[in-house]
Amino acid sequence: MASATIKLFLPHGDAKLLRTGEVSNWTGKALAAPRTDLDQLLAREELENSGIYFLFGADPETGDSLAYIGEAEVIRERLKQHRAKDFWNSVVVFVSKDENLTKAHIRYLENRLMDEAKRIGRYRLENANVTNAKLPESDREDMEVFLSRIQQVLPVLGSDLLTPIVESNKRASRSNMLVCKNKGAIAKGQRTVNGFVVFAGSTAVLKERPSAETQHPFVVSLRNKLFNDGALVEKDGFYFFAKDTEFSSPSAAAAVVHGGGANGLTAWKDESGRILKEIEEG
Repeated sequence: MASATIKLFLPHGDAKLLRTGEVSNWTGKALAAPRTDLDQLLAREELENSGIYFLFGADPETGDSLAYIGEAEVIRERLKQHRAKDFWNSVVVFVSKDENLTKAHIRYLENRLMDEAKRIGRYRLENANVTNAKLPESDREDMEVFLSRIQQVLPVLGSDLLTPIVESNKRASRSNMLVCKNKGAIAKGQRTVNGFVVFAGSTAVLKERPSAETQHPFVVSLRNKLFNDGALVEKDGFYFFAKDTEFSSPSAAAAVVHGGGANGLTAWKDESGRILKEIEEG
């Protein structure tokens, strides 16, 4: 992704309240706010324009991250309708400063954004069906550039919805690949900006240690959640990771692989056998 200079403006001087974001030499503009600031967001003149918007929150029953991706020719009116949705607590809007986003453009962007969000899998989407929009080749290219800027700005505004769990070029590198083995299970992964990722195709022991239920109940709970979410699949006497799965730390990842408490700094090793602790201490 190309380098970028992102300018943030805090109208109230508070980074958690209403804020705007712009990128040098980009016609787009982002506006973000917590739900408690919705009225102030709706009062902005930018919301008279067409654009894309994101609603972020959590499932009240499971705690899973939820997102809604939408488009509208008049953002203000559409957001007013979403007051009826209870799950969301923050909103991010993207519009064009030159007002050149047509209905076909924003439908195309909505579709592409939903595809990317589903592929990355960090959030469960509250909406699932969109109508594909056909654009001329030159317009599609313009919207792909717009999409790439949304991907850059969205994390700065507080959401990793479109941030890949691990970049493909980093995953391909053997120099930062780590392995965790236990009782025939073999998992491969690496550090990420958010913690640690275990790659799809890795395996974990099927049965937890007898002590896990009492001494490390979080491991049992986490493995059950991953199984229910489809990240872990039972096969040939092991759990298989069906997709790249990110954890908060190397230890959390190793604990799932081991089926009990584990020290990630010693459980993960590189191809030469050095433990993670040694690698990071240089």
